[in-house]
Amino acid sequence: MERTYGHPGELAAEDPIRLLGIREAPLSLDEVFRAVGDDAAGGTALFVGTVRNHDGGADVDTLGYSSHPTAEAELRRVAEKVAAGYPVRALAAVHRVGELSVGDLAVVVAVSCPHRGEAFEACRKLIDDLKHEVPIWKHQRFSDGTEEWVGA
Repeated sequence: MERTYGHPGELAAEDPIRLLGIREAPLSLDEVFRAVGDDAAGGTALFVGTVRNHDGGADVDTLGYSSHPTAEAELRRVAEKVAAGYPVRALAAVHRVGELSVGDLAVVVAVSCPHRGEAFEACRKLIDDLKHEVPIWKHQRFSDGTEEWVGA
């Protein structure tokens, strides 16, 4: 069963949320991309967040992500909101927790929609809302021995 989105002839999948998770294991671009594959989608947008080697002018050595026990439920709420607001065919979002090194994938989100513009907009909304609403915190450790919590 499909649900009508709002544009004539365009349908959104009944349950477009295909993959959600908060994990300690390394993330896979291929897994996320495969999860949002849909023959009715003309556009797929994928965002990858990686651990960078600096922040605020300081060199970053490592960082750790931790999450609140409600984080996956909040991630689902954010995903459902995005799926309800756009003609999403398929949606996936995974965030890593634990100790990460420079270059590691921290978050991967993807959205497939009938058209590219909708996919870009929905993907941007998904990552922005995930970063602002899902209780995940970053503990950065800098080369000079200092550290800071972000999002706590």
